Amino acid sequence: MDIHSSKILILDFGSQYTQLIARRVREAHVYCEIHPYNISLSAVKLFNPRGIILSGGPSSVYDRGAPTIDKEIFRLAVPILGICYGMQLTSKLLGGSVERSRKREYGPATLFIEDTSALFHGLGKKPLKVWMSHGDRVERLPRGFKSIATSANSIYGAMGNEKSRIYGVQFHPEVAHTEQGERILRNFILRICGLKPLWTMRSFIETTVEDIKRKVGGGKVVCGISGGVDSSVTAALVARAVKGRLTCIFVDNGVLRKGEAEKVYSTLKKNFKMRIKKVDSSRRFFKRLKGVIDPERKRKAIGNEFIRVFEEEAKKLKGVCFLAQGTLYPDVIESVSFKGPSATIKSHHNVGGLLKGMRLTLVEPLRELFKDEVRGVGSELGFPEELVNRHPFPGPGLAIRIIGEVTPERCAILREADSIVLEEIKGAGLYKELWQAFAVLLPIKTVGVMGDERTYECAVAVRAVTSVDGMTADWARLPYDVMQRVSSRIINEVKGVNRVVYDISSKPPGTIEWE
Repeated sequence: MDIHSSKILILDFGSQYTQLIARRVREAHVYCEIHPYNISLSAVKLFNPRGIILSGGPSSVYDRGAPTIDKEIFRLAVPILGICYGMQLTSKLLGGSVERSRKREYGPATLFIEDTSALFHGLGKKPLKVWMSHGDRVERLPRGFKSIATSANSIYGAMGNEKSRIYGVQFHPEVAHTEQGERILRNFILRICGLKPLWTMRSFIETTVEDIKRKVGGGKVVCGISGGVDSSVTAALVARAVKGRLTCIFVDNGVLRKGEAEKVYSTLKKNFKMRIKKVDSSRRFFKRLKGVIDPERKRKAIGNEFIRVFEEEAKKLKGVCFLAQGTLYPDVIESVSFKGPSATIKSHHNVGGLLKGMRLTLVEPLRELFKDEVRGVGSELGFPEELVNRHPFPGPGLAIRIIGEVTPERCAILREADSIVLEEIKGAGLYKELWQAFAVLLPIKTVGVMGDERTYECAVAVRAVTSVDGMTADWARLPYDVMQRVSSRIINEVKGVNRVVYDISSKPPGTIEWE
């Protein structure tokens, strides 16, 4: 069974929601890929999609240099759905007209379904709450199209040409704020495009293991594991494909959470019987971090040192030809963004820099998956729930949760405080509800009183957020009794801390991590 033969192509015009469209398609168990809008017509034909979705975007179709597509795409006899900008572009290219709205429409709106189109199958004509984000609107429909929905500010809230199977919606069905948005997308994917829900994590495992076997042949593979679900799932898939020809290298960089090195090592050993080489290089890392304050320099120092350690250990292994790493689909999307790579917010811990010197061939079994899908693969592989649903942990570890210089002493303080945060979150049954929860060691000391004596010690910030995918996040409204226990335990149990504060900023404008 080829799970990639029935697929959707998403053309990206720069919408902040493009990845959400892909997630919704995948949730319908159909494979899809995001490509920049300016992909060539020949590449589209080679991709051979069973349906095409045109994303939204920040431009006006009449802007100079506004992103557009080859008109021939509409003649491929493939169902097409244009979302927001995608609808406006469809209208313009096929002979309709688009004009600036007298009143812009951002946020919630009410959609009135006018026609029992295939796109709205099963929805009746009950008004829907939808999410709008546009300043232009379609004023005249292209020939062969009809209005299938309206809103207070859009005379054509949705349009369709049933014969050509080309549709457009002015709203965003991919966002959670749109009622029945998931059903609308499923109508397009399953009913209009006629696709079968074959994209499951079980089928992915079967296909991927066979792909790895073909690529690696009889070669040997090395994989760096960090303890996160991405690298662990990567290692498990490769191990299944190549049996005893995989060696995993686990580098303890000294900035891991409490008991992390031992836990990761024992979990993988016990559940997957892998060959794992554990290397304690904490002294090397602390030496590299000495005197480093700037967060970007910290990230680079840790990343570069990891490469050096990994390279040294990998070269001790004879006959290794392949390097496995846990690249995810969002990383792939970012590298082909039509706007070019986004501005660097932070560097990422990655072993890709090894390739030039080591001449290894990359094996990236997760490059088609989103984070939640990786977790699904982990569950299918039999990973313990604690590892599958582990909160994201940054590659540079505790180093970017220590504001200021990173030392073994400051790491020890944060490690204990962080452990208490997680213990109390789990004890309260809140761990699964949160995207991340952790402690941050601040570069300040504050005055306090302990045992009738004046103290001047460190302050710790606690951060807990809710999120779907980490792209946006809101601060978690933890119960006061949980916050009280966290604060009391940290102050009483962690020597060197006399104050705890709680971070109530969202993302944006802040980031989830502090550095």
